[in-house]
Amino acid sequence: MSRRIELLAPAGSFEKLEIAIHYGADAVYLAGKDFSLRNFSGNFSAIDMTRAIQLAHANGVRVYVACNIYPRNSEIPAIADFLAGLKDIQPDAVIIADAGIFMQAREIIPNIPVHISTQANTTSFQSALFWKSLGAGRIISARELSLEEIREMSRQTGMEIEAFVHGAMCISYSGRCLLSSFMAKRDANRGMCTHPCRWNYAVVEETRPGQYMPIVEDERGTYLFNSRDLCMIDHLPAMIDAGITSLKIEGRMKGINYLASVVKVYREALDACLSDIKAYQVRDDWRYELDSISHRPYGTGFYLNDPDAVVPAYDDPQPSAGAVFLGKILESDASGMARVDVRNKFSQGEVIEIVRQKGPSVRDVVQRIWDETGVQTDTAQTGRQVRIELNHAVQAFDLIRRP
Repeated sequence: MSRRIELLAPAGSFEKLEIAIHYGADAVYLAGKDFSLRNFSGNFSAIDMTRAIQLAHANGVRVYVACNIYPRNSEIPAIADFLAGLKDIQPDAVIIADAGIFMQAREIIPNIPVHISTQANTTSFQSALFWKSLGAGRIISARELSLEEIREMSRQTGMEIEAFVHGAMCISYSGRCLLSSFMAKRDANRGMCTHPCRWNYAVVEETRPGQYMPIVEDERGTYLFNSRDLCMIDHLPAMIDAGITSLKIEGRMKGINYLASVVKVYREALDACLSDIKAYQVRDDWRYELDSISHRPYGTGFYLNDPDAVVPAYDDPQPSAGAVFLGKILESDASGMARVDVRNKFSQGEVIEIVRQKGPSVRDVVQRIWDETGVQTDTAQTGRQVRIELNHAVQAFDLIRRP
């Protein structure tokens, strides 16, 4: 296939950026400390963003910077300063939803491409053509669109189309939600969402306080707004055929365990699809990997016009626990020794899984452990760095977990 298809991964911190690069992302999206919709993901200071772009570019990975809030009057000067700061560090694009910020960007950083955020609710090719006429280079499609609608948008506009391929779905229209603002005084459209759509709700009649009326309920309560997680691993050929040029993974606030597994699986799946799209089949180890991370029941969202795919997940509202993330490999040598940053306690003799850069995860046994002083120990404690001996070779940024 001659058309370039991009795998786009979230990078909510420098560590997540390193993991996304290690496991094969073509591009990452990240943000500064302000003006994006994930203010609690860590994000990047100006100095860190410079380092991030340098590291990504050194590895052939593109960087898109999110500036996709809807600003207030008082923020306009600060946003202008933020955009001006991007001029020197040269990200590959800036992600914008607001027309005013778009106008500022065209004036301040005219040489940096603009991608129109999903928050802009672009649901028709006519809207896409509007943004194209102003100089936008890419549309991040509204999540409510079917693949057929995206196909028409691509055909009518000739623009790059970015669409989500995996991750959490917002219960509200293209993420434009007010629940968090009303219930927790934290504005979802300004990066501070508390995700009240995941909370337990019941109906109470005014004259019967304390009497909770069942709607669709189990012993844990009623989860009116609990959306399924998107998983399009079975439908990559259809997404590509619809004209989508960038497959976007959701999750700037997710941990590196989630990020590693999802990026790795979709990297391998996309490569297989592009190699022979007609012969594409989902491997069992890909499904195993996606089931090994914490997730809600998977679905296909609005893409296939399947009404069951967008019904709230009443049956299993809580995310599955997934495998336990144990640590990140910091360095290794040919003798099977590795230094590990320990995130959860593990012991000598324990069976673990190694999430390798390529190929299925591999089971191994922790043969021996040495603490930071070089003393052999039975247990690797959370928050420490230890050396371990394994049977299989590992490399820096590989992750280990308890299956």
